[in-house]
Amino acid sequence: MFHEYKNVIEDGDTVIVYLNHNSMSPLKVEAGQVYNNRFGTFKHDDMIGLKYGSKVVNKDGRGFVFLLHPTPALWTQVVPHRTQILYLPDISFISLYLDLRPGKVMIESGTGSGSFSHSIARTIAPTGHLYTFEYHEIRAQTAKKEFIEHNLTSVVTIEHRDVIANGFGKANIADAVFLDLPAPWDAVAAAKAALRKDTIGRICCFSPCIEQVQRTALALDEHGFSDIRMYESLAKDYEIRNVPQPDIDEVIDGQRVSFKPVKNDKKKRKLENGSAGSGTDTDANGSTIKELTVTKPTDVVRGHTSYLTFAILAPEEGDDVDMSE
Repeated sequence: MFHEYKNVIEDGDTVIVYLNHNSMSPLKVEAGQVYNNRFGTFKHDDMIGLKYGSKVVNKDGRGFVFLLHPTPALWTQVVPHRTQILYLPDISFISLYLDLRPGKVMIESGTGSGSFSHSIARTIAPTGHLYTFEYHEIRAQTAKKEFIEHNLTSVVTIEHRDVIANGFGKANIADAVFLDLPAPWDAVAAAKAALRKDTIGRICCFSPCIEQVQRTALALDEHGFSDIRMYESLAKDYEIRNVPQPDIDEVIDGQRVSFKPVKNDKKKRKLENGSAGSGTDTDANGSTIKELTVTKPTDVVRGHTSYLTFAILAPEEGDDVDMSE
């Protein structure tokens, strides 16, 4: 379901219950069950048979929620956190630089909460495959259960394995490798062995500390990787607001312009030319005030989650290179 779309909610489906853009939660729809939140009580039976995106009103008729189709982007916002997860800015950046697309084979370690795994699965489906490894047994079992429930087993294979001690157990099959480990430099040799030798292989290491980046870069260089580079992905939100702008001719003439709020019952805005992005009003002195819709960045930028270290592995001399890539 997470990499294919369907129209109607069925018994056993996972839906994303949308309250507002800051409040969503996953829900497995099961006949006879009841869902409660701060907006009221909602019967699962009323959800079955509805189209995804439907608005559902509670039994009292006072509150409502929307039922959204699950996607990797929404799952990232509602996934139960068993570890620190990757968010959309990093996920998008990594997917681009690893050249992920349908048909690609990728190796991931560690799986963690499975946020990135869901996005990889959608990107490489239906003909690609993700082999993901998690050294923590309980986390591996939980992620495996979620992959089964989300109908991803045809695209994702998960294994409980310590890849630093035992490697991936895969050789010459992967187009790309992603390492989210405390010591990724210890897994570089295993990553090299897993990458295909007939085309350019790609690797990304996700590390929160610059010292980890330094050690990883040295290990990548020692094992023959090239084009080693590091990025930090930061997201900046923008606010949309209406701001007053005085008429320039009146300002030049020396007329006094006041930006005091105008009461709606006395002064009503008149939109010019039907434009939704600007309007006019007058202040207490009768001067014309134009209103423009503008955007501005928020004052606070969220700090980084980790540094992203990329490198490529070129085919060795004598190998038959796949030029179609």
